[in-house]
Amino acid sequence: MADPRADLTAAVAQVAHEAGQMALARWRTDFARWEKTPGSPVSEVDLDVDRMLRARLGGLLPDAGWLSEETVDSAERLSQAQVWVVDPIDGTRDYIRGREGWAVSIALVEDGRATIGVLDAPARGERWSATAGQGAVRNGIALHAGPRCELDGARVPTDALPRIDRHLTIVPKPNSIALRMAMVAADEADLVATLRWGNEWDIAAAAVIAAEAGAAVSDALGAPLRYNKPYPTAFGVMVAAPGIHAAAIAWLSARAQAVLNG
Repeated sequence: MADPRADLTAAVAQVAHEAGQMALARWRTDFARWEKTPGSPVSEVDLDVDRMLRARLGGLLPDAGWLSEETVDSAERLSQAQVWVVDPIDGTRDYIRGREGWAVSIALVEDGRATIGVLDAPARGERWSATAGQGAVRNGIALHAGPRCELDGARVPTDALPRIDRHLTIVPKPNSIALRMAMVAADEADLVATLRWGNEWDIAAAAVIAAEAGAAVSDALGAPLRYNKPYPTAFGVMVAAPGIHAAAIAWLSARAQAVLNG
């Protein structure tokens, strides 16, 4: 008998793919774009994809709540056991600039835990998905985080490293934080870490994919990630090859505490 969660993941992946194709059709064309707040770009395509996703995902689970970067939040979601956590275009900056590092990001959260994660990155030809307890795939191929056990030399997708982190190795960085996290799942990076308050919709889908590929996933202090909170943020994210997660937490702990205490 087919696993209903696997069937639901497949249905979500199809919705994400259609949304990705919708965004791809307008990529590198002329469309309206502006800043919601300084440094936070958005485009009319983000909003159109958001509306499409809400309608289609609502058809899959009519009683599920909704949390999206491009929708005004409602406290109604807090009373719902299942919630869609969505970023219609994660990596909008790359999308607007005509670069490939963007993706449609969809997670299903059940009782505070993300159980389905899907990313569709059509400009890169990548379709990622994972179901809790059932592994993760990209384009149908199973994903496995890398075996690195030493922090020195760990591959980090970034544009530049501060002097204190020069023992790490730079690899190319997509603008999408979700795609950077997924790189650890695919053994194309060993470590992704942020030391700032971030939004649940940026990380929920990719966190499932990374965890199901065997990566260690936490907030910046090493605590488990929880979702559908009243204020839907987390203090940083740490995604790492399992053999270096503890060392990375220890290496960054003083900086994390400085940010929290600052």
